[in-house]
Amino acid sequence: MGTSFMNRDFGIDLGTANTLVYVKNKGIVLNEPTVVAVNKHTNEISAVGNEAKKMVGRTPENISVIRPMKDGVIADFDTTAAMMNYYVSKVHKAKSIFSAKPNVIVCVPSGITMVEERAVLDATKQAGAKEVYPISEPFAAAIGADLPVWEPTGNMVVDIGGGTTEVAIISLGGTVTSKSIRMAGDRMDQQIITYIRKKHGLLIGETTAEQLKFELGAARNDNLRGKMDIRGRDLVTGLPQTVTIQSEEIVEAISETVEAIIEAIKNTLESSPPELSSDIINRGIVLTGGGALLKYLNEEVSYATDMPVFVAENPLECVAIGTGKALDQLEHFKNAPNVADRNTLN
Repeated sequence: MGTSFMNRDFGIDLGTANTLVYVKNKGIVLNEPTVVAVNKHTNEISAVGNEAKKMVGRTPENISVIRPMKDGVIADFDTTAAMMNYYVSKVHKAKSIFSAKPNVIVCVPSGITMVEERAVLDATKQAGAKEVYPISEPFAAAIGADLPVWEPTGNMVVDIGGGTTEVAIISLGGTVTSKSIRMAGDRMDQQIITYIRKKHGLLIGETTAEQLKFELGAARNDNLRGKMDIRGRDLVTGLPQTVTIQSEEIVEAISETVEAIIEAIKNTLESSPPELSSDIINRGIVLTGGGALLKYLNEEVSYATDMPVFVAENPLECVAIGTGKALDQLEHFKNAPNVADRNTLN
């Protein structure tokens, strides 16, 4: 691999569910689950990303499968740093991650604290970056969705990821107002697990819950006819059991999270300056992130806000694409305060 590739700057979307790496002038070169398998006896990493995800719920006692990011922030620093080393060295196919010491822009939730932000930046530097600059997830999502964030016009973006839902109104290269809630895809999965346990007396894992969400999940029960057979452990007999789950059951299970997301959107709109509100009425609200793919969610948000709502063209990669595009505006981020310091990029 040539030196020109090694010298390129990076954008990293270090998400709760997935980590994406964007190399300048190359695009997204890596997209894998933010999951690590660790040998508990030796503390060595056994697998990362796709390989580790396959192990969830299937490991022997000496292997622990860890998701080092929780609610959009680092829950396990050492594992996160090791994971980042693995991911980007995989991109380079070289022994060291950043042998050319590039600058890196890394995504963080808009509601992050100074301590949490410092952990993300330190983990990235430990992986070998020259300088690391934070960018808030909704700001990156807006850039990735091709919204005119540098112009004096109001843009509203809702990024529904694994750990957090980020709502922001952006204008003139800065976040005017934002709200971050820790209610998103992961919370939906947990609610599905709880619902199935209480209603059917069946214990299922995160992988099955995620499958149910994708196959049967929706923001409202609009004469849905979907159903899916799932297998789990019967809580009474302790034996494997198969149960048929209907779409309306999953809609009911995740309704609390859907309502919380809509409420966060309405609260953000209420704190928006009038001039920007009129822009948003004309331009609409853009949904990004994996949660944007939830059936009927855009229609429910539109109904609740009386505004047009659109799903971004590539919602799963919007944040990573925006992080990569932000590399062209590196001077802007060099002069910007920390996300956690002022929660804006003005």
